[in-house]
Amino acid sequence: MTPEFNLIATYFTRPTQRATLGVGDDCALIAPAHGCELAISTDTLVSGTHFFANADSFKLGHKALAVNLSDLAAMGALPRYVTLALTLPSINPAWLDEFARGFFALAESSGVELIGGDTTRGPLAMTLTVFGEVAAGKALRRDRGLAGDDIWVSGNLGGAAIALKHLQESAAIPKEHIESALACLHTPIPRNSLGCALVGVANAAIDISDGLIADLSHICERSGLAAAVNWPTVPQAPALRSVSPELALTCALAGGDDYELCFTARENRREEIATIGNSAGVALTRIGKMRAGNPHVTVLDAHGEPMNIPRAGFDHFTP
Repeated sequence: MTPEFNLIATYFTRPTQRATLGVGDDCALIAPAHGCELAISTDTLVSGTHFFANADSFKLGHKALAVNLSDLAAMGALPRYVTLALTLPSINPAWLDEFARGFFALAESSGVELIGGDTTRGPLAMTLTVFGEVAAGKALRRDRGLAGDDIWVSGNLGGAAIALKHLQESAAIPKEHIESALACLHTPIPRNSLGCALVGVANAAIDISDGLIADLSHICERSGLAAAVNWPTVPQAPALRSVSPELALTCALAGGDDYELCFTARENRREEIATIGNSAGVALTRIGKMRAGNPHVTVLDAHGEPMNIPRAGFDHFTP
């Protein structure tokens, strides 16, 4: 067996439970459940862009899968399968063992099967494609927002962004908040149970990967609506309470890497949404309204006045 195929067999081959055919052939074979559509998403993580070159490989295995599962959560799709294309500078058994442990720990707890992928030599990077199932015609989509919808977010925002600034030594975090902030950055929790529970309740949804304003703007654009966000209601990560108001604003609204859900729903769904949040064990906060108007996001201060937000979020091709 060649080193490449030995790598695959040793670290990434597991028995499949649902797939007709998994790792080991030219293609995997899957059959969607009756009455379901497949939701499919692909993300690439590159060393130096999405994670530090010396990142803990166990946590990296978790995060690589988590950010992809988050896309399924935003569509209300139940996670089913994943493929992994892994580019490695060399075969490092200790690194691979920890990466695989982190990856499969989350895969097993999320009910995801690894069914294929690729390995190649080069600068460290990984590309994952996830497959989920959602009842036909019921997926949460960015283009289903309605004027008058409430805007909601799950969890707290800005923890990952302030953790990154801490690691870059551009911001200081009190000792009691460092661990939780770093967990936001390195081991985000995809909101898949919440996303599935919101099917039929929420109208539009997106996961917050590039920043609240940037990602909510996508709902605005696809739905042809404006959004008004009340800054005092935006739930902030605990670590932001000890930094300057300007930095807290930037991290919570434009920091990215939160992987929380932002969704819209009618006012008469408020009680139902509160129940869903309690059942999922996730705090859900109402932060604004969708409005008729040209697609854009306005952030309002405590007096209802528009605020100047210089940066909307992360973009790979913006300096």
